[in-house]
Amino acid sequence: MHPVIPIDAQFFSDLRRPTSFYILRHGETTANAESRIQGRSEYSLNDNGRLQALNLASYLRDKDIKRLLHSPLARAAETAAIVAQGIGIVAPEPEPQLVELDTGLFTGLTFKEIQVRYPDEYASFRHQSWEAVPDAESAEALYARAAAAWGMLKEAALESNGDVAAISHGGTIQWLVRVTFGCRFWMPLLTTGNCGIFELHVAPVGPGLPAYLQWRDINLLPEGNATSTPPVF
Repeated sequence: MHPVIPIDAQFFSDLRRPTSFYILRHGETTANAESRIQGRSEYSLNDNGRLQALNLASYLRDKDIKRLLHSPLARAAETAAIVAQGIGIVAPEPEPQLVELDTGLFTGLTFKEIQVRYPDEYASFRHQSWEAVPDAESAEALYARAAAAWGMLKEAALESNGDVAAISHGGTIQWLVRVTFGCRFWMPLLTTGNCGIFELHVAPVGPGLPAYLQWRDINLLPEGNATSTPPVF
């Protein structure tokens, strides 16, 4: 695997204006409501998920979002369509780098089912997360994919001269945040609620100089009560 460019202050030094990147999770699905592992399986939003997407669109309406990228999976694409209509984006853009991680052996199962069927893997999962799951996407691959996704997001900001939003998934969002801290392992985990908002604000300092970076929001829910989101696992 080729060396990964650090997603740090120097990486953002070529932005020409203060820019916010809104990293967003899709709305709720039936699988989410059942605590069922989705991975790359296809699920549509449920009624609550569509309401969450409408609330997300309302929150983002007055932001300077010029581009909206999204995972090609149905639950992210449907969320993107609702948000795009609400904020006046004509064409939300599918981006394969934003897809959810492959959850391997656990795909399609609830955590109760996993504990019964795969007790040894579940015991390791409790402290290694997906790195312990057979056939799941590795932390190394996720780090590299998250870095590549940031390359796409920065390019979208440069091309549009505005803020950028990206709708992704709980597992991938973990790495879109983690890569900005150079963290290459799963722990500690971030709480990621459906339609949770993660805003990275970048302020240029001067040509070629490292930019000022700040995560303004971590898992802010559109309703304004991020503390209502339960732990990830």
